Order: sequence, then structure tokens, then C-alpha cells
Amino acid sequence: MVAESYDQKGHVMQAILRFVVILTLAFGLNACSKFKRYDGPEVTRIVVKKSERNMYLMHNDKVLKAYKFDLGFAPTGHKQEQGDGKTPEGRYFINRRNPNSEFYLSLGINYPNDQDKAVARKAGKNPGGDIFIHGGPKLWRDRKKVDWTFGCISVTNKEMETVYSMVQQGTPVDIFP
Repeated sequence: MVAESYDQKGHVMQAILRFVVILTLAFGLNACSKFKRYDGPEVTRIVVKKSERNMYLMHNDKVLKAYKFDLGFAPTGHKQEQGDGKTPEGRYFINRRNPNSEFYLSLGINYPNDQDKAVARKAGKNPGGDIFIHGGPKLWRDRKKVDWTFGCISVTNKEMETVYSMVQQGTPVDIFP
């Protein structure tokens, strides 16, 4: 009786082990992770063309990847103050990486820079901040609304996984009208 019970438990354990192995092979160990590995050419610059809605990850003069994106709710013009819904224009840098962003993954842009602060101060305004390249909100089900951010650059979550893997802190970001 004891031997019979042991055989049944052994068969159950073998079946469970086979199931785990099949799942691992089918989905891969990294398939459930938002963190991709990238071992290609370095992204030396990000070029954002707001009016064309194109973002390019560049290695020197070569385009490595290109993406369409959404902007702030008032996309035309340079960001001047907090709450204006505009995306800044000019040269900035990636100054932080956030793997736990409210917007899936995000790369911080160093807005406001010293010039932005001086312009805002002269106008008696708060320049705002927290401008990112990011994915969608955690509870975002589908992409129906265009230009929904408060001044950020938003790509899909799947695209953001690739961008996040390719772009490092310190990368220049050139944002054009």
C-alpha cells in the first residue's frame, strides 16, 4: 500500500515537472519580463520630430529604430509652464530611468534646463517638470485617445520595452517642432 501511494505521488510530481518544463520552453524565461536585453550599436542620440510624430533612435547618423508617438494635449510650441500640455523643444538629455513608472517604463528628460528655468522665472511662471519618454498608464487598456500626456512623449508599452533596453542615461534628446 505504501509503495502504491508513493508511485502515484511520483507520477503526479513527474507530470507537474513536465508541465513546468513545457511552459518554460513555450514562453521562455524572459517572455514574462518587460526588461529586454540589447546588445546592438549604442544609441548616441534620440531625435524627436513633433510635427511628424516620429522618434528616431540613432547611432551617429544611422537610424536604429523609428517610432510613432503621442504628445501632450497641446502639442504645438515649446513648453513654457507647468500644466500647459506642451512638450519641450531643444536639446535635452536622458537623466533617469524608471523601471517602476506609473507609465509602464520611463526615461526622464532633463526638462527644465537652466534656460527653461530662466525664461519661466522672468515670466513669473513655474516651468513644470517630470517630462519623460514612456509607455501607457498601468490601467490603460487600448490606445484610443491621441495626445493625452501632460507634455511627455508616449509610445506603446511593447515599443517602450525596446526603447528602454536601448537608451542609456546621458543620451542626448533633440526635440524639434
